[in-house]
Amino acid sequence: MRTTKSQQDKNRRLLIQTAVDLMTQQGFDATTMKQIARAAALGDATIYKYFPSKEKLVLAYFELALDDALTQWRDTPGQQDFSLQERLQLLLDSVLERLLADREFVVIARQLVQRAPLLMMGEELPGKTALKQAFEAMLEQAEARGEIAPCGFKGALGALMADYAYGVIAYWLRDDSEAFSNTTQLVDLSLGVLVLALHSGLVNKLLELGGFLLRNQLLRLMQDGSGLLDLLKVAKRGLGGAKQ
Repeated sequence: MRTTKSQQDKNRRLLIQTAVDLMTQQGFDATTMKQIARAAALGDATIYKYFPSKEKLVLAYFELALDDALTQWRDTPGQQDFSLQERLQLLLDSVLERLLADREFVVIARQLVQRAPLLMMGEELPGKTALKQAFEAMLEQAEARGEIAPCGFKGALGALMADYAYGVIAYWLRDDSEAFSNTTQLVDLSLGVLVLALHSGLVNKLLELGGFLLRNQLLRLMQDGSGLLDLLKVAKRGLGGAKQ
């Protein structure tokens, strides 16, 4: 009997969640594809119709999780009336909320990518395209409303912001503050700096000077976290003064 698209989607989601549960309990290396298939009550060979390897299954988790987060974000009532910073905050909150229940697994998955960087060779980060499109749409709407200065680099900035979202996730995974208060502060400050820079038109100049360098420095700072919050506070004060 031919499997319907709906059933395929259910099987795919079931296999991903089963893998999350097993890998969280016993680790990535100790979990086999056969174990995942049998725990999901699917045939041993069936899993390979969906995922050719455990590594691809792990990457598929992020694709699914980010898709779920974007759906939750889009379905939030009244968010079209929010400011740009509020909408950006809401999207990041939706992403972290979706990952929270699987935080132990996300740590395992990040370690996997770190020890096998070739895993991402030739591929974009899972969910990056969808995140980029969401950020770009928000920028276009904010520009149309006159909330930010005209920006000729919305595509490049959308991609940079998608990388920033992954940087926030990496920071959050290392955050041991109560209720992840450091991550909350990081997001609030960094988005505040971004919106002020967009309002003033400064982002256009930064991207002209070298978006690649800016992206890499931001991700490096988010990885180790040292001095980042202080740097953002200084930047926000400076941009706030310039705006006045």
